[in-house]
Amino acid sequence: MVFKRVLNKKVCRKCGALNPPDAEKCRRCRSRNLRPKRGFRAKYK
Repeated sequence: MVFKRVLNKKVCRKCGALNPPDAEKCRRCRSRNLRPKRGFRAKYK
């Protein structure tokens, strides 16, 4: 439940803005350089 709301996002590598998970471009700076948001599980694998 929490994953969908908090961690299921993309982060812009250029400006750091949070974007929806299906985003192609950043909503703030229009860059295409997006990465998935790192979650708790990804950090401690």
